[in-house]
Amino acid sequence: MKPIWFSLDISLDQLNENAANTMGPWLGMEFTEIGPDYLRAMMPVDHRTIQPYGLLHGGASAALAETVGSVASALVIDQQKLICVGLEINANHVRGVREGYVHAIAKPLHLGGTTHVWDIRITDDQHKLVCVSRLTVAILPKREQV
Repeated sequence: MKPIWFSLDISLDQLNENAANTMGPWLGMEFTEIGPDYLRAMMPVDHRTIQPYGLLHGGASAALAETVGSVASALVIDQQKLICVGLEINANHVRGVREGYVHAIAKPLHLGGTTHVWDIRITDDQHKLVCVSRLTVAILPKREQV
């Protein structure tokens, strides 16, 4: 399979360094794998990501899904000419998680010139489905900074 990425010269270290000082590291997110047509990340289930019942917060799952999908979109485009911004995200929470890590994998459903649509599946450490999400991203021309 031919890789979908604009550049093959990207590493997990670079992705994790680029995320510094963003929400991802505050929630413990870390990129873990780049495949030919997918991107993976993980996030701990801990005091930063749970809700009052001790379960993984749905908003934390949505944040993980949007992060891995948005970064995947950014890796598909020519970032010298284009930017990508989220248009819509949905998340179906199908299983609660109290401990360990959750693992997200983003795969493209559509990679067009003006939109990308990503399927993001989040599983627990036992590979059980926790959340299914779909992210739609707009692809826009990069504007000059004023």
